[in-house]
Amino acid sequence: MYDYRVWLFTAPLLFLLVQLFSGVQAKVPAIIVFGDSSVDAGNNNQIPTVARSNFGPYGRDFEGGRATGRFSNGRIPTDFISESFGLRPTVPAYLDPSYNISDFAVGVSFASAGSGYDNATSDVLRVIPLWKELEYYKQYQKKLREYLGDEKAEEIIEEALYVTSMGTNDFLENYYAIPGGRQSQFTIDEYQDFLAGIARKFVTDLYGLGARKISLGGVPPMGCMPLERTTNFADGQRCIKSYNDIAFSFNGKLKSLTVELNNQLPGLQLVNSNPYGILMQIIRKPSLYGFEAVGVACCATGMFEMGYGCDQYNPLTCKDAKKYVFWDAFHPTEKTNQIIVDHLMKTTLLKFL
Repeated sequence: MYDYRVWLFTAPLLFLLVQLFSGVQAKVPAIIVFGDSSVDAGNNNQIPTVARSNFGPYGRDFEGGRATGRFSNGRIPTDFISESFGLRPTVPAYLDPSYNISDFAVGVSFASAGSGYDNATSDVLRVIPLWKELEYYKQYQKKLREYLGDEKAEEIIEEALYVTSMGTNDFLENYYAIPGGRQSQFTIDEYQDFLAGIARKFVTDLYGLGARKISLGGVPPMGCMPLERTTNFADGQRCIKSYNDIAFSFNGKLKSLTVELNNQLPGLQLVNSNPYGILMQIIRKPSLYGFEAVGVACCATGMFEMGYGCDQYNPLTCKDAKKYVFWDAFHPTEKTNQIIVDHLMKTTLLKFL
């Protein structure tokens, strides 16, 4: 005789498994992206800046071996997030002329390599500031309504997952890199609060435009990037602890902000997707994930090259990027990106499945 209590226990689990592995996730119809080079799918290809990667060996492991402008040998985190929700395996750049609103209706990236929360950060390499990314999003909403009609467009706007990933450049390319700049205006703790205030306004603005499901990304252990380790002569080229401490502290402020905004804004589902822990685990125990190199990157010497410093003519670029945690001196390999997203999908992003 069948025991109905078994069904009561197993039904929720079966439902969750179906949601996870069915490949069709109607609850999230689109992935909408804001941020920096960690999630730029090629927007910088269309603006006059040196912060580009639309040339080999970037993209050598991407479909067709194409250099799209992604700062990786292959796909970036938001591509894997999109695929995990049963959507397309890549999220296109909004400024890429080879795509149109029919493509963007299920996923679009407004991110710009070299950008950050602080407008002064985007000025360093003359890239798209965060406020401009938001203006592009408003433009996108208008196009979406014209393409799908108000009712369907509003449904996508409300049910889409909004992914943000930025902050590292604010510290490494701005605060610590520009003498007499933000350092003369803020202590490092004050600057973190300044950035968190911008993050608060950005999420609130997105909410005002209809967004309800938002992933507020944290910053990685930036002191462990090959570029930072290369310059850490005083400590044997180990990770720069002070930079990691700042990243850890700032992530704590973003986590607190997440709690506050969820309490303040009705209907908001804001999560803090923090890559710090999983990436630090990979860096500390790379062999557990099949990596052989963590202190240097795959491209060129692996010590300081990125962007134009990492080109197809350098004979030192590694043959197998899967053995490396980092692709260039600043950005993870495709394999690392996938591991990070797999972790986030099982933790913070699970609630949206």
